[in-house]
Amino acid sequence: MSVPNYDYAGYLLAHFIGEQPDGEQVYFACSEDGLHWKDLNGGLPVLRSELGEKGVRDPFLARSPKADKFYLIATDLRIASGKGWSAAVNDGSRDIIVWESADLVHWSSPWAVTVGVPDAGCVWAPEAVYDAAADEFLVFWASATQEPQEHERKQKIYSARTKDFRRFTETEKYIERDNHIIDTTIIAHDGAYYRYSKDETTKNIRAERGTTLASESFVPLHAPELEALMGVEGPQIFKLNDREAWCLIVDRFMEGKGYLPLLTTNLESGEFTVVPEGEFDLGRTKKRHGGVIPITAAERDRLLAAYGDVQPAGR
Repeated sequence: MSVPNYDYAGYLLAHFIGEQPDGEQVYFACSEDGLHWKDLNGGLPVLRSELGEKGVRDPFLARSPKADKFYLIATDLRIASGKGWSAAVNDGSRDIIVWESADLVHWSSPWAVTVGVPDAGCVWAPEAVYDAAADEFLVFWASATQEPQEHERKQKIYSARTKDFRRFTETEKYIERDNHIIDTTIIAHDGAYYRYSKDETTKNIRAERGTTLASESFVPLHAPELEALMGVEGPQIFKLNDREAWCLIVDRFMEGKGYLPLLTTNLESGEFTVVPEGEFDLGRTKKRHGGVIPITAAERDRLLAAYGDVQPAGR
């Protein structure tokens, strides 16, 4: 199946902002160039979850090339409820929360899907990548599990496949390493897949390249600048619309600074350059672990008309 080509003119970021009372809901921001962002909806949540833990983190946007639909998936977690991180890791929700939209403005009511394996301590940072050959999405997330041969829980990446984000195949283990691993993101380019994950033990991002989405296809990719950045998580990568370059954003959770962008012109090289302070602007609200998709001019204009406090260019 061929994937439609879109004339992209901007970007949409879905994110959360932190552990304050309203911080663990879905916020939107819009950008023309991928580096300078404007908060939508006056910096207030666009979507809220009253399901499960009554809060969501790590929202991720996916465009369905077949059905002209968008899906937003997120972690069912609200640290502000006061249960603490130990409960979140060891006894958290095994659900993901899902919304659906045809236009990025009008969204369905959310629904919950249980994807975590039995006894999984959590289901964190769900993401999806479209597999054109199979005409379905590979959905993946982190779960803290303890297998019979293990002495304690370890964070691993699990996966399942879906066409509609309602019915999923049986969950399988997707990535396991000696260290804890969370926060995986995948982008396709030129017949290959590039995978970026947070090493939860060393607190930095590791890169891999694969020829297919199969776990055994991936091999480590040396990315010195990325590996040297400590205290970061929530990697997200997207292609810039106007040139052969990619922007990788990482959440500087340890410093409490929100996202930092890095640029590369060659994914296979593993070479990234940190964008200097002053050359990017993430808007008024702190942007924590979320997801970015490119959008068309019509989609951008609809978002700005519905949620923006400024008029789109040319109006």
